[in-house]
Amino acid sequence: MQRCELTGKGKQYGHNVSFSMRHTKRVWKPNLQKKTVIIDGKKIKMKISTQGIRMLKKKGLITPYQAKTQQ
Repeated sequence: MQRCELTGKGKQYGHNVSFSMRHTKRVWKPNLQKKTVIIDGKKIKMKISTQGIRMLKKKGLITPYQAKTQQ
């Protein structure tokens, strides 16, 4: 399933609305990336949303160098 393991961000449902006001169902999916994060000296593979990656960078858990080499 499309869900971020860190933030819990998942799919959102709604409607496309055309010019004629016809509503058709659609889904917005989160932008998930597979990343290896080092926590307490252990490598953990996670599916993280891009906002979750930004949060980890801001808190200092992922360095910019580490983020580039893992891709």
